Amino acid sequence: MLRFSSLFSLPCFNHTDESEDETIQKQADDLGAQFTETFIQDPEHVTLLLTVLEEFDFHVRWPGVKLLTALLKNQGVQVQGIILVSPMGVSRLMDLLADSREVIRNDGLLLLQQLTKGNAAIQKIVAFENAFERLLDIITEEGSSDGGIVVEDCLLLLLNLLKNNSSNQNFFKEGSYIQRMKPWFEVGDDNSGWSAQKVTNLHLMLQLVRVMVSPVNSPGATSSCQKSMFQCGLLQQLCTILMATGVPADILTETINTVSEVIRGSQVNQDYFASVNAPSNPPRPAIVVLLMSMVNERQPFVLRCAVLYCFQCFLSKNQKGQGEIVATLLPSTIDANSISAGQLLCGGLFSADSLSNWCAAVALAHALQDNLTQKEQLLRVQLATSLGKPPVSLLQQCTNILSQGSKVQTRVGLLMLLCTWISNCPIAVTHFLHNQENVPFLTAQISENLGEDERLVQGLCALLLGICIYYNDNSLENYTKEKLKQLIEKRIGKENFVEKLGFITKHELYSRAAQKPQPVFPSPEQMLFDHEFTRLVKELEGVITKAVHKSSEEEKKEEEVKKTLEQHDNIVTQYKELIREQDAQIQELKEQVASMSSQNEQMQATVTQQLSQIQQHKDQYNILKLKLGKDNHSQSCSQGDGSQVNGLQTEELTQLKEEVEELRKQHALLQTLLKDKDALIDSLRLEAAQPVEGSARGSENTELLKELEVLRSQSQSQSVEIDQLKTEKQELVRKAEAGSSDTVPSSAGSLDTAKLAELESRLTAQTTETERLKEETKSLVKSRADLEQQLASATSTVAILQTEKSKLQTEVQESKKEQDDLLMLLADQDQKIHSLKQKLKDLGETVEDEDDLDTRDQTDDDDEDEEDVED
Repeated sequence: MLRFSSLFSLPCFNHTDESEDETIQKQADDLGAQFTETFIQDPEHVTLLLTVLEEFDFHVRWPGVKLLTALLKNQGVQVQGIILVSPMGVSRLMDLLADSREVIRNDGLLLLQQLTKGNAAIQKIVAFENAFERLLDIITEEGSSDGGIVVEDCLLLLLNLLKNNSSNQNFFKEGSYIQRMKPWFEVGDDNSGWSAQKVTNLHLMLQLVRVMVSPVNSPGATSSCQKSMFQCGLLQQLCTILMATGVPADILTETINTVSEVIRGSQVNQDYFASVNAPSNPPRPAIVVLLMSMVNERQPFVLRCAVLYCFQCFLSKNQKGQGEIVATLLPSTIDANSISAGQLLCGGLFSADSLSNWCAAVALAHALQDNLTQKEQLLRVQLATSLGKPPVSLLQQCTNILSQGSKVQTRVGLLMLLCTWISNCPIAVTHFLHNQENVPFLTAQISENLGEDERLVQGLCALLLGICIYYNDNSLENYTKEKLKQLIEKRIGKENFVEKLGFITKHELYSRAAQKPQPVFPSPEQMLFDHEFTRLVKELEGVITKAVHKSSEEEKKEEEVKKTLEQHDNIVTQYKELIREQDAQIQELKEQVASMSSQNEQMQATVTQQLSQIQQHKDQYNILKLKLGKDNHSQSCSQGDGSQVNGLQTEELTQLKEEVEELRKQHALLQTLLKDKDALIDSLRLEAAQPVEGSARGSENTELLKELEVLRSQSQSQSVEIDQLKTEKQELVRKAEAGSSDTVPSSAGSLDTAKLAELESRLTAQTTETERLKEETKSLVKSRADLEQQLASATSTVAILQTEKSKLQTEVQESKKEQDDLLMLLADQDQKIHSLKQKLKDLGETVEDEDDLDTRDQTDDDDEDEEDVED
């Protein structure tokens, strides 16, 4: 196996002649590629080789790893395809990382590096085979950044797995592996004497961080990684390296680039970076220290480019930071005792070093990017040029330097700054045109036939003049849109102007700068274009060309159409706001209906609960009633026992009691009737005192008097009978007592007396219990009445809620009808707008669709929301 693998490897020959070595090496490479191609013609060879790798024997496994690595180096794509379709092919190779023999594990790392190059499918399989966990463990075991070549191999494999692979990046972030990167960047106070291997390791670690937050990644994934890096303290650790002393220059440069991309577009990270201070006396903000390096011509070129990129990323989508930078230039905030970012930018803008001029101009342009407020604020900046002369504005000083004919790099930087400054800012355009020398200078520069080096300057001058036309608000009578176009037609010519404008995009360095945001240039002389400026040129070139070719009549028509569209847009906006208000009202009414429905349900539940309580009370009342009846029955039984003891028969005594009770009831009834008749007699007597109205009344009175007499006689007879019965009862009781005393001995009499006392006590207790039960029954009846009253009130409340619910439903129906009417009006307005847009399209004008306008409105709303959150 060792001999066979050497046929595919790349041998090294020791020859003194370098050209012969290169020739022999090339021949060996070609020979190895031929052997590899012959070997993989049958895919079973590679499959058998993967099977061999499962052998644990060192003398089998290690040569197999070397052979497969050589095959991948020579014919990578073909071998990758074979391994990908082999069952468990990638998994077998991943087992090499778990081998306890370091030689096989380290060569396995080299094998996986070759295997994962440029193949996203294999990269995903390797990542999901727990590769991240294993590689990070190996890096930690080997000493992280202080480790050897094995750490470098692990980092290279991690870069293969993560670069341009969004799936693996997301898996790396979700697995909390970003947090495990923080210890890599812990450096001590003494940073002198770094080994070459440590520099290489740390450089690869920084590249790994940049891969996770690269601008080419999706914005959502980048933002999520930036947030994780701040929360775990990785950004803070990077800033510590940034401000440390003794760090090698290439590591410092790469750290600046890494910090740049970690804070790019992230407000939280940008705010933290703004608060970082350098360990100096007095402490200075890190951004000021970095700008000092950028405008210092003695610093390395790559370091100055890195600082510029860091400043651009700090200001990306950071209006707060833009305002802070511009504020350091305003007269009210300048501190003479300290160096500010604004002072450094102005110093670099007007220094003798053309690279400092360009970098300062681009940095200041980023402070104005998409920020109308700061463009207007920068117009207030005044500069003292020399003693005894009045100060001039920053805008005027830039144009003065342009007219003096400085280096091309300086003029390109100033022209990019001016174009960014006055674009989409009519007030800045007015200030620029107010200087009578600016327009003649621009027309002279554009109309001249200059060499190749000056073509880019001519194109930028044409762009600046075109911006003055497109964003002109016609506030200056001498430099209105129409007069500037006439001037171009007379002095330059429209076709010549458009041709010179096209020099910008045709430049060889333009496309290179447009590819990525980071400024990477082979040499300082090629540092001419900024990435954000290329986007501005792409946006304005077409509209400026159309604006120059338009006639005054077309301009008027366009203005009229714009006004009409604005009016319609205002009407539509008003209707939209009205509909939003009505939707809000409908939503509020729905919420009210829902709350009332819930209240209704609660009331119904309460009523149901109260009904159940009432039923429970009824059941308790019935139980007590039954219990009371049983007690009365037991009491009567005890009284019967007592009567038997006394010698009387129970049946006779019961019969007597029933007769007495019946007579009492009849007596009470008769007394009631007697009272009613007495009242009737009194009323008849009063009527008799008055004149007799008729014979019928008299006869009725006579009959009533007769009935009264009869009733009185009956009552008297019954009273006599009651008295007789009472007398008979007393005699019977007396006879019973006499009989019992004659027949029963004295000892038995005492026993009977005791029993009688006991029965009387029991009777008293039963009577008391009966009275208590009666009181409880009364209280239950009273509580029942209260519950019935509450039920009645709840029923009335439910009826009221039902009435209110019907009213709300009626109001909702009316609101829906009004909304339908408004939608009909909107449809009519949309039809009118569509016809007007069609007319504009027929006239050759570009008209933005309503979706674009809505998107722009949504973007503006989102920007305003972000500003509110920041405030």
